[in-house]
Amino acid sequence: MKGIIKILSAGLLIAGLASCSDFEEINTKPDAFTSDEVSAKYFLTGIQIELYAPNRYPYWRAQLIHADRFAGQFTFGFNGCWWSDALAYSYSSSYTDATYDWMAGYVSNLSVYQNFVKPGGELENENFYALGLIMKGLYYQMYTDTFGMVPYTEASDPDIITPKFDTQAEIYQGVIADLDEAMGIIGSQSVTGEGLELLAENDLFFNGDLQKWKQLANTLKLRMALRAKGAPGESFADAAINEALQADLLDTADENALMEKDTEIDQFGNAAYGDIWHNFAGVGSHWNVGKTLVDYLRDNNDPRLSKYAKPIDGGEAVFTRPEEGSGVALFDKYVDFILGELDNAGVEYTKSGTADEVTINVAEGTYYVGQPTRLNGDIYPHVKNNLFSEPADWIINPKNTGEPIFPEVVMTAAEGNFLQAEAAVKGVSSGDAQALYQEGIRQAMLIWNVSEDEIATFLSGEPMAQLDGTMEENLEKIAVQRWIAAYTDGFEAWAIVRDTGYPKELANGVSDYEIYSAGTLNGKYPQRMRYGNAEYNTNGQELETALGVQGPDEQGTELWWADGM
Repeated sequence: MKGIIKILSAGLLIAGLASCSDFEEINTKPDAFTSDEVSAKYFLTGIQIELYAPNRYPYWRAQLIHADRFAGQFTFGFNGCWWSDALAYSYSSSYTDATYDWMAGYVSNLSVYQNFVKPGGELENENFYALGLIMKGLYYQMYTDTFGMVPYTEASDPDIITPKFDTQAEIYQGVIADLDEAMGIIGSQSVTGEGLELLAENDLFFNGDLQKWKQLANTLKLRMALRAKGAPGESFADAAINEALQADLLDTADENALMEKDTEIDQFGNAAYGDIWHNFAGVGSHWNVGKTLVDYLRDNNDPRLSKYAKPIDGGEAVFTRPEEGSGVALFDKYVDFILGELDNAGVEYTKSGTADEVTINVAEGTYYVGQPTRLNGDIYPHVKNNLFSEPADWIINPKNTGEPIFPEVVMTAAEGNFLQAEAAVKGVSSGDAQALYQEGIRQAMLIWNVSEDEIATFLSGEPMAQLDGTMEENLEKIAVQRWIAAYTDGFEAWAIVRDTGYPKELANGVSDYEIYSAGTLNGKYPQRMRYGNAEYNTNGQELETALGVQGPDEQGTELWWADGM
């Protein structure tokens, strides 16, 4: 990543401006922005980083603890981990507040940027303004899909201290309108301007290619319109879907919006999974790959399995009956459960011991075993880390070592193809659902460096690659493949489960509380996150009004588009 010093300087300046009390004075007389050497492109870089690779604190508490785990793709709770996998399923204000404060606070810097580049702004540039509208859309889709109703129409008004909360229907319609405006501004242009106004390497998504930004906007529009379709009172989705399908979408490999991970910026300015994995003092902060994900990959001969996860370490594992507590009577059930997961994965092992101590030795071989999601604290002593798969190195590599780090997923060509396939299966387009579905799989695999030969073998030989069932069966396959492709993009993977009900192994929640955590959800799948305490303290009246419309501030309250799932 180039231009690090300028990027950081711009980011720090935006943060400082957003925190100042006299917002209006800053926006009418920004003395720091009178130099001919200043361009909005440096500020765009900052808001890209802040949304997709924030500092380590929210990256750990928002992405890893909540989104990635609610998505069922990462799990805690092995013996030696700091946390039970019940974490986040049982509400914790400190973890929730970290997520909410990061998301709610993002609008400040985004608003500062938009005020600079809007018509009449100190750094007026309609193309940079259009890109800000698209960033706003990406942000609000993530924000509202996490919490539900949030401040939108009044959130950027410096004269309104307690903005109202808008319904998700209003936010979705507003975002789609913003995306339409952005695409209209871009038109046929390919660059933002000349000289200092030329956006190139400071654009971490597309290196300044406006036509790809336009495709990103249109793909986001299609995603949101399909998600909204059929929600209570919805009246705009069909028109938006039809419009999106008539325009260019992200659908080829060179159009992926993947944000390269920086290896120079400090983890407290720009974080990666490796900053948590390697810098939190040993195995306690590690995590494993979820059972549902590994099972889908392994059982369908998906070549992404070795790209997503590592084989288990194997070796010896000893299970000992505790001397007291509920684990005494449940010891046999716990051991049988763990061994059942090994059997399910085809792991060969020998077993020996007594009624109170069981030892297994895993035979040599390459085995992938996903750790079940949401295990409770009682089974924790028996969840041996050497029996479950950790994430592949590409995901958790540390910075500044020369090792590759998987990029942040913003929006992909795989998503563009899957969305078109979904529209075709639902009968709202005349596209070739099978061809679009297989191209979605192909594009998703290419991102992970799967070879064309391996892709061809999967597409021709695996039932999972064929849309040959009922409409619902085909929609399930598309949803599952979208979910698999969203690996490491936990917020979107979680939204896919809530929207579609697939993978159903996750969406159905849990019921055996001797093994799994009921949490504050009574076993149900989390539908949203609770609002942060800061919102209650600073905007409590408007928040209470929103709760009267949306429902109680609980993780089980369904969002507008998930109604009746």
